[in-house]
Amino acid sequence: MPLLTLAEVETLARAAHDGQTDKAGRPYAEHLAAVAGGVRARGGDPDQIAAAWLHDAVEDAALSEEWLAAAGLTARTHAIVRALTREPGESQEAYAARILATPGALLVKEADLAHNADPERLAVLPEPVRTRLTGKYDRMRALLGLRP
Repeated sequence: MPLLTLAEVETLARAAHDGQTDKAGRPYAEHLAAVAGGVRARGGDPDQIAAAWLHDAVEDAALSEEWLAAAGLTARTHAIVRALTREPGESQEAYAARILATPGALLVKEADLAHNADPERLAVLPEPVRTRLTGKYDRMRALLGLRP
């Protein structure tokens, strides 16, 4: 199977998340684009950029694990997406350890956390939600050894 281009991966990711919104009610594709842009800005390579577009696809049930396994993606992109797919009930420690153990995954998660914790995004959320999410993102950064 030929490998998907980044443009094809973007199109698939946007279609898979069509109709979904983030916690602030914005189209979910905006988050995916921001994470992919953040990966690119941090010097990420095409495998990492493709993983950024797909990083929530399996976790959010937008695409199946079977689709991911059969998709025309590099083994590295597949591994990064798997590493970033949090399992139900999984501890933050186990999740962070998997990210740290997967080459290329930390950069994608760093871009994801940067966008999730963007003060402008958080400002539109109710204070209790904002406080809870800020604590969650700070804890994950600490587990991954990332600066706030």
